[in-house]
Amino acid sequence: MQGRLVLEDGTVYHGKAFGRPGTATGEVVFNTGITGYQEVMTDPAYCGQILTMTYPLMGNTGICQGDSQAARPYLRGLVVHQLCASPSHTRMVGRLDHYLYGHGILALEGVDTRALTHRLRQHGAMAGVMTSEDTPVEELLQKLAGQPAPDLVGEVATRRPWRVFGDGPHLVVVDLGVKRDLIQYGIRHNFTITVVPPSTAAEDVLDMRPDGVLFSSGPGDPAWAGAAVATARGLIGKTPLFGICLGHQVLALALGGRTVRLKSGHRGGSHPVLNLGTRQVEMTAQNHGFVVDREALAGLNLEVTHTHLRDGSVEGLAHCRLPVQTLQYHPDLGGAVADPVVVGFFTRLGGKFPVQNAPSLGAALVCQGV
Repeated sequence: MQGRLVLEDGTVYHGKAFGRPGTATGEVVFNTGITGYQEVMTDPAYCGQILTMTYPLMGNTGICQGDSQAARPYLRGLVVHQLCASPSHTRMVGRLDHYLYGHGILALEGVDTRALTHRLRQHGAMAGVMTSEDTPVEELLQKLAGQPAPDLVGEVATRRPWRVFGDGPHLVVVDLGVKRDLIQYGIRHNFTITVVPPSTAAEDVLDMRPDGVLFSSGPGDPAWAGAAVATARGLIGKTPLFGICLGHQVLALALGGRTVRLKSGHRGGSHPVLNLGTRQVEMTAQNHGFVVDREALAGLNLEVTHTHLRDGSVEGLAHCRLPVQTLQYHPDLGGAVADPVVVGFFTRLGGKFPVQNAPSLGAALVCQGV
């Protein structure tokens, strides 16, 4: 079955369709990661996007138990150069093509992903439509015209509060599209974690008596996350705050900052970031199309703590007087050594490291509602 990807500028890329047949629209972006395609695909921050993987071979380890970052993938479509026909892994529970079909996601293989990535780098991220049908290009392009701004955060965020009980401090997570690794990290260190919708009022969060509040990563333009910005604004100075990725941008907006769109975004697993405090360079995983505008930070009592070495963009902030700290990149929380900035935040809340016999992530998925 043949398929096509049509960019908003009319450029057409041909390939072989797999996954669920049909038509899908979204922002076409690329990720430069060599490994971890399952974690990338299931990151809720890719909601609304057609994802192109630049590494040529995908699906070689199938779908593995425990690697997904959400209950399902939220991306609109997937584009790869080659789909592995014989996947193998000790934890494999299924194939990539079967997984995408089961979740209703269209994908293409055999696409010249180098050419596609080059075009996106040169001209910036574009809207696109991919299809396995014989629809004329002109008709496909009409699907992109006049589409309203989608509520991507609302699509991926929890609709009601839920809680995982531990013996340690109480962390409230404002869910903008939280990844499972973050929840798992808190569970491993025995925190009580309450996950709330992004529209939760600041007063309701404070009524939960948190030791700290974390604004998670998530998809889309931070300008669309107005409810979360209002919540953050009401919490500033009343409890320690931390933001990751979209949460970083939300806190910056709440403090009077501004965000701007990147030309082609930062998406991949080897972005060099300089920690301005330690002067150490950290190789980071990133997935965002917007950044905090450095020029708009003047007079806001915010210090830039991390900066991207390729384009100088803001990768971390700390308030000069209040307990507010942020990271633009996705901190490593699944490895043997977690990101020191996140460890510092959890430790300041009263966390003990390490904690033995903490409940598993499975407990989080069947925990009590709040």
